[in-house]
Amino acid sequence: MVQTLEQTAARRRTRYAVIDCDIHTAPKKPEVLGKYMPERWRRHHEQFGGRGHAGAYYPRANLNAARTDSWPPNGGPPGSDLDFLREQLLDGWGMDYGIMTPLVGSGGQINLEYGAAHATATNEWQKAEWMDLEPRLRGSICVAYEDPELTVKEIERQAGDKRFVQVLLSARTAEPLGRRKYWPMYEAAVAHDLPVAFHFGGSGGGPITASGWPSFYYEDHCGMPATFEAQVTSYVFEGVFDRFPTLKIVLIEGGFGWVPALKWRLDRAYSKLRDEVPTLQRKPSEYVESHFWITTQPMEEPQNPEHFKRIVENIGEDKLMFATDYPHWDFDAPDQALPVRLPEEVERKIMAENARAFYKLA
Repeated sequence: MVQTLEQTAARRRTRYAVIDCDIHTAPKKPEVLGKYMPERWRRHHEQFGGRGHAGAYYPRANLNAARTDSWPPNGGPPGSDLDFLREQLLDGWGMDYGIMTPLVGSGGQINLEYGAAHATATNEWQKAEWMDLEPRLRGSICVAYEDPELTVKEIERQAGDKRFVQVLLSARTAEPLGRRKYWPMYEAAVAHDLPVAFHFGGSGGGPITASGWPSFYYEDHCGMPATFEAQVTSYVFEGVFDRFPTLKIVLIEGGFGWVPALKWRLDRAYSKLRDEVPTLQRKPSEYVESHFWITTQPMEEPQNPEHFKRIVENIGEDKLMFATDYPHWDFDAPDQALPVRLPEEVERKIMAENARAFYKLA
């Protein structure tokens, strides 16, 4: 890949190649997605819009949960202007690739047919207005994941375009993701060699905590890892990986410091309760180590640097993939994200090479 002088300078800032595994692109206006819908759903989209599951909205730290400098000068919300995204992110940091994770709400729609039309439109929009214009960008297949049939149809529709590198869900679903309801999605993903990713967010119709609705955004923001833990546990004990042994899962924006403790807890419980799940063929921790990859943002920053090194060692240096979470307020800059210096080869893997191998990028 030929680089400009600006990109070369940006690379020197970061020491290594950079691949960003969590970029939030957004339509300039809600009407934009209507261009990619059949007339029936375009009218619905423009006249009624969507309706997600009941949930609480907490005012964000910043408007749109965005960096204050990320609003495009030509209008539109953060993440909606390709040239500005190039300037602030792709060129600004000399990135090799970026993985788009549009949080447009297709999967959480109560009207499932509208959700499917919304997902298809989002995927066509990713192709026409982003990937066709910028070869460094890769897409995520958005799906109406609460309906297995509609989800499989969308995976089949988009899987032929190899610029789509994963199927994208939100973390808070209507049921735990290990349930058989979601298995047709995994079968389709495996058939097309696509990982399944789930990202911070969603609602699923219930509160984020097991004890009701919290009062503050602070609680909502910091409580999301519990959702990720519940989903990982569901995948393991529902036997998903015994049924789909080549399935790969990506955890996006849920942190990763909790992973070692969860592995220990699951193994300990399994030693006492394994008769309840006699079909499992391996220890829970072995499934976690084999089937899950994790993006780094939000980066864990323990006060003792040795603790960070132990977390990385426990999870596996091949399983962490760098992410900025652009354009959100808690953006992790590539030259400052790692809180401790790691061996050079490990840093190279985390910043780009793990993602390059995982997503089959050149």
